[in-house]
Amino acid sequence: MTKKATPKKKTKHVPEDLEINRRREWRFEFPLDAFVEGSLADGNKFKEETHLDNISSGGAYFSLDSGVVVGSKLNLFLELPEKLADGKRLRLRIGGITVRLEKPDKKAKHQGVAVRFSDDFFKVVPAKKTAKKT
Repeated sequence: MTKKATPKKKTKHVPEDLEINRRREWRFEFPLDAFVEGSLADGNKFKEETHLDNISSGGAYFSLDSGVVVGSKLNLFLELPEKLADGKRLRLRIGGITVRLEKPDKKAKHQGVAVRFSDDFFKVVPAKKTAKKT
């Protein structure tokens, strides 16, 4: 009795310049301004303006000067365009936890912060009036 040869699986050619992304969600590099509030390791609360590097349905990455630690609970606030909110000034509040930190930039002291959003913590809230920078 002769054994039949197993057919070889066809492999697809992967372009050399393709970047592999192992994350579960697509990340979007939106240049969004954001506001972050939370508590530091010593229990002191902080509030800080930042700029998102990227965001997905599961988390976000941005820089802070506040010195948070892994495990810090944070609230991220994003201004919603008035067109999406019937002309009202609204913010999307998303709660999350710090899951990764990058080394602080020696010159600017900015620290890269990766946050994983909580599964059930998001809410649309009225936008607070902010003082204009001069």
